[in-house]
Amino acid sequence: MTPKVFKRPDGRKPEETRPMTAKVGVIPNADGSAMFSFGDTVAIAAVYGPKKMHPQHSQNPEKGTLRCNYNMLSFSVSERARPGPNRRSMEISKVTEWALEPVLMIDKYPNMVVDVHINILQANASTRCAGINAAALALAHAGIPMKEMVSSVSIGKLDKNLVVDLIKEEEDFEEGEGATDIPITLTTGGKITHIQLDGKINSKELKEVLKLARKANKEVYEVQKKALKESIKF
Repeated sequence: MTPKVFKRPDGRKPEETRPMTAKVGVIPNADGSAMFSFGDTVAIAAVYGPKKMHPQHSQNPEKGTLRCNYNMLSFSVSERARPGPNRRSMEISKVTEWALEPVLMIDKYPNMVVDVHINILQANASTRCAGINAAALALAHAGIPMKEMVSSVSIGKLDKNLVVDLIKEEEDFEEGEGATDIPITLTTGGKITHIQLDGKINSKELKEVLKLARKANKEVYEVQKKALKESIKF
């Protein structure tokens, strides 16, 4: 009997990301800006700062502060999203800060703040990963000193199959054991700065997840690096 071949809804191989695009300098009046997309999930990020932190009592005399604001625009999904902050957007804003802070040399800016505004223009899953990738590019474009770049990708488990870069249809997967979503952010040196788990997974599968994430994030980094190189005018 021929074994059943696992097929993803959009025809991709399990380890294959959607086509990726990236561009920096997309918002002229920002100190740094970038766009990053996984297929039709599109994120745009704008950096303002470093600038004096206000109010004064929020200032840190030892280092600067990174403030991220993640927002899904109301027209980014098929059913109009309610505008304004909510619990999910506040959580992802904080997670994005945690993912980016380890590579930022923010200690060079005592009493200052760097604001990163991330807007999701179009959403088809993996929005936080696209947002982190855009934010990292925007920070580099703004000239904020960074030890290395970070890249982010989601790994999912559909029943018993591990896949890279989930789409909405896969996130809503309900057969068998259901869907598991694991967004992971890695530095170019391979250090994990962010990992989340929504679902169930065992230790053996987790090792394979990390292997898939490292391979996929190398591809993400190449897209980021190309966008930064193209932005440099000689």
